[in-house]
Amino acid sequence: MIARVMARTSDIEKAAGVLRAGGLVVFPTETVYGLGANAEDPDAVARIFQVKGRPPSHPLIVHIGGAEHLGGWVEEVPATARLLAERFWPGPLTLVLRRGRRVPLEATGGLETVAVRVPDHPVALALLSAFGGGVAAPSANRFGSVSPTMADHVRAELGDAVDFVLDGGPCEVGVESTIVDATGGAPGVLRPGGVTREDLEAVLGCPLAVHSTSRVRVPGQHRSHYAPRARVVLVEPEKVVAEAELSQGRCHVVGCVGV
Repeated sequence: MIARVMARTSDIEKAAGVLRAGGLVVFPTETVYGLGANAEDPDAVARIFQVKGRPPSHPLIVHIGGAEHLGGWVEEVPATARLLAERFWPGPLTLVLRRGRRVPLEATGGLETVAVRVPDHPVALALLSAFGGGVAAPSANRFGSVSPTMADHVRAELGDAVDFVLDGGPCEVGVESTIVDATGGAPGVLRPGGVTREDLEAVLGCPLAVHSTSRVRVPGQHRSHYAPRARVVLVEPEKVVAEAELSQGRCHVVGCVGV
């Protein structure tokens, strides 16, 4: 189990103030670190795209504090969506629903649908509670880079481009949330992630449909999101230490994974 770090109350209140003022806050979730802005502030949302270098047609995920806060963010909540929310929220599941009045088109890539989720991390939930609204957030990295799972990753890549960083320790899941189209009719997985298809189908009691992302655009579908810039070298077990020391001597960062 990865140890979570709880941010100080003063830092959470400061971060909430930054959001209210139209600033950008980096915060931890159970999946990856997010680059957040007030979801109801079009100018703040636009800054997310500028900092990431992300095309404005790519929708963001609106993070809320609980399913009970869906009102206004979505137009309606179909029975299927309620069932999935009851089982998997807080958690790494994002639901795509019809956009509500509180969501500007800047946050949806111009679509009439919105992606929403409740993160399963005490720092994220404390921030959402202190802020009292929704936070639009993609992963806290430059567009096309690998999503960050530690605050230091964000600081190294984004630096002073963000206004505040909340450190909650390493992310437990390490990959983005599963995205399910729940806009009506048969639900379908739009992006695989922290909740498996099997888990979803077990709750629904039926197979999930195969939905094309051309029908509902979703975030995190760029191939380079899952392509770290690292060379993989296979070595015999007894040679691992020697190979690692050799690479470190060449000023490379080394990680070892058993197979």
